[in-house]
Amino acid sequence: MNQEKIGQFIATCRKQKKLTQAQLAEELGVTDRSVSNWENGKCMPDYSLLIPLSKALNISVNELISGEKLNETNYEEKCEKNIINIIDENKKDLNKKYKIIGLFIFTVGFLIIIASILLFPTESSWSTIYSVFGAIVATIGFALIARKLNFRYRIAFLFVLLAFMFLIDFANVKLNNKAPLFSMNTVTIDDTIFYDTPFYDVYRCNKNSKNESWHIIKNSEFNDNIIMNYCKTKH
Repeated sequence: MNQEKIGQFIATCRKQKKLTQAQLAEELGVTDRSVSNWENGKCMPDYSLLIPLSKALNISVNELISGEKLNETNYEEKCEKNIINIIDENKKDLNKKYKIIGLFIFTVGFLIIIASILLFPTESSWSTIYSVFGAIVATIGFALIARKLNFRYRIAFLFVLLAFMFLIDFANVKLNNKAPLFSMNTVTIDDTIFYDTPFYDVYRCNKNSKNESWHIIKNSEFNDNIIMNYCKTKH
């Protein structure tokens, strides 16, 4: 729909009826600023106002949406086009609302993931629970944002989200000396803890001492002897 054309038509019809913007606004129960915005093409009247506005201007709803006076020859054709335009506008408004809601949900999920990894002790099951919950929330948000995207792109997003979670987890281990959240295997021998993750290994030496130290190494073979002797070679 051409908002500027419709706005000019509303202004023309209002003046023909010898109504001011304030008088028309009062009759419709809106502000004169709203009427001004319609006539300037900044926005369209709400759908609930189309019939009252048409009656106030002594025109049909079809003519109002068309932005011009219609005759018998083009009335039906314009009516069909206007119905299609209204459906399209409703779809656009709905998609916009989905994107706004989806963006909000995605942001909340994103923040939950970060908080679960950085704030909760990673040895706690709550960190895992909240990070998984955050990932689910973020995925739902992304699905609302990208409703029209191919299913493959949604799968790709999941991989990107997982990569981000692994990256945050690695930074948490590296910078904050916290146990990795995504540890597939944890072995404790004396005062040494070994964490086996999909992409790297972590040794936590002297866990009960003030001289506790953390070591991140590449994925490698491990057994009890290797774990037990690793920290000894580092001290």
